Amino acid sequence: MLVMDVDTCIPRARVEHAETAKYESEFKTGRRQYTQQFNTLYYKRLNTLKPFILNHARTKWEPKKIHLTPKVLNVEGPEPTFIVGTIFMDSQAKPSTLAQVENTHWISDPTPPRMYRDGTETVYLEDESGRIRLVGDAVDKAVLASGVVAAMMGCETQAGDFDVIDMCFAGMAEQPERTCSEDVFVALVSGLNASVEQPVTLEMQVLAEYLCGAAGGASDQKTSARIVQTVVAGNIMNVPVPPIGHTEDARANDRVPVQKLVASVDAYLSDIAACMPLALLPGPGDPSSASLPQQPLHPSMFAQCRQYTGFRTLTNPAYFEINNVLLLGTSGQNVRDLCRYSNETPCQLAAQSLQWRHVAPTAPDTLWCYPFTEHDPFVVRTTPHVYFAGNQKFEAGVAVGTEGQKTKVVMVPEFSVSHEIVLLNLRTLECSTVHIDACV
Repeated sequence: MLVMDVDTCIPRARVEHAETAKYESEFKTGRRQYTQQFNTLYYKRLNTLKPFILNHARTKWEPKKIHLTPKVLNVEGPEPTFIVGTIFMDSQAKPSTLAQVENTHWISDPTPPRMYRDGTETVYLEDESGRIRLVGDAVDKAVLASGVVAAMMGCETQAGDFDVIDMCFAGMAEQPERTCSEDVFVALVSGLNASVEQPVTLEMQVLAEYLCGAAGGASDQKTSARIVQTVVAGNIMNVPVPPIGHTEDARANDRVPVQKLVASVDAYLSDIAACMPLALLPGPGDPSSASLPQQPLHPSMFAQCRQYTGFRTLTNPAYFEINNVLLLGTSGQNVRDLCRYSNETPCQLAAQSLQWRHVAPTAPDTLWCYPFTEHDPFVVRTTPHVYFAGNQKFEAGVAVGTEGQKTKVVMVPEFSVSHEIVLLNLRTLECSTVHIDACV
């Protein structure tokens, strides 16, 4: 347990208003069943975003006497028109489960290639009627990914393809007013990667001391006293994956080391939870569901942390509100998958996904997700004030909408590699990194 001299204790700023329950149902799935197909998810996505895209497309192109063709397969002739559908990229670089089974006779998580879009891919636009191939410089130069819903303006070629001249997307959703007037901070952390071999590193211990105001000089302690919430965005633990054939190997089935790891992480995080509200998002290395949206880490793993009322385990992705500032966070899988479609930076792609009005367009094509049938939860229905993704290299930017929306986009560094965290000012939305140095 951390100890601090009472005489030097600086009063900690408190959260004026925090809201997670209001948004908890956004990504909760309850009992999962996989008897349904994924085509319903694509259908719901298209029909949810199509009205917004049509509004932008008609405003942009109908004054030029260019009109909508309702179905992609109804495009005929060289007259300019526009169509709306879902982009699909066919690439040999994309992983194939059937090919994997054929080659190895075993289904496991395939190692994805560095890029899915390498110049040899074929790009299509699909709707309920079928698909049409997209060609032209506008397609080759555009930042696109599988699953993005878009409007394409152009004309049919003699080969029956659609030569794209211009395109538009849904744009950013409506954004609530932001009213935080106090200089307080949220600490964004990701990638602690606590392991069986070393559950709590020296850098992790110094981080906890810093967050709790027990490390650094007077200025550091004044800053840490203004931190009203810590968010850990994924890969809290690095749980070892049992090897193939583990059911026949008694040693591989020994889960005692993992239980000790969870207990150590719980004890470590409880020091932080005792000082301020703490929220955890699961990541690919954590004991949660593999497909998005990942469900909250089970509270039973955090017997010490859950004694504190400010402790929360959230979904990945997750919405939450602090001091009337709306945040949307992920543990980074969605952004990393987008990086396989473009050479843009992760921050630029995250900002672009807000323009697409979808945080995980590549799911379920190249990113595992649950086959929703009632709606697509990854559609951004309310634009957040802050959008962050964990387990990246630090980068920050701003996404700007056509109706005055502004979102701070933050890539949170992987702590086990960089030993850095991000402090986000809720009043100004400015952010800075703090390097945790464990050297004595």
